[in-house]
Amino acid sequence: MIAPKGDNLMPGKMAIAVVVAGLAGAAAAWDDAPVPAPQPIGTMSDLMIRLMYPASDAILYVESRAPTSEVEWNELQAQALILAESANLIMMPSRVVGDRDQWMRDARLMFDAGAAAYEAALDQDLEALIALNEQVYLSCVVCHKRTRPDYGRNYKRFEDSSAEEARVP
Repeated sequence: MIAPKGDNLMPGKMAIAVVVAGLAGAAAAWDDAPVPAPQPIGTMSDLMIRLMYPASDAILYVESRAPTSEVEWNELQAQALILAESANLIMMPSRVVGDRDQWMRDARLMFDAGAAAYEAALDQDLEALIALNEQVYLSCVVCHKRTRPDYGRNYKRFEDSSAEEARVP
């Protein structure tokens, strides 16, 4: 219905103006808020078990679990991306274990392996993914050997090369 002449629409317009001004003020206050810092949610164990292990396994076992459809390639791309981005997560200051510089170099190994796997998965290049197996594997082993004292003690593959040389006749 059209308002007859003389009805005052000002209260409605005034209410809208007040709401708009309030929203503008809230946005300005938000801009003045402290810049948020990264805040970890899960533990290092959570990241390893829920993100890094499944993501690295997708690449390490790609030869026996080769994608055969667009959906499977998309899933592999996501796993490779998770692996690379997980390296960024473990570079957060609160997650550093031991020597910071060494930790960052070790995390970079995983980042590089994950980023290369992501590119190969985007290209649907199975051979490139297979070739990245050792790089992904080593990125894990290098870090684990430094941060987990008993890591690999039961596996001949991880033994110190000097101990291996001592056995050679």
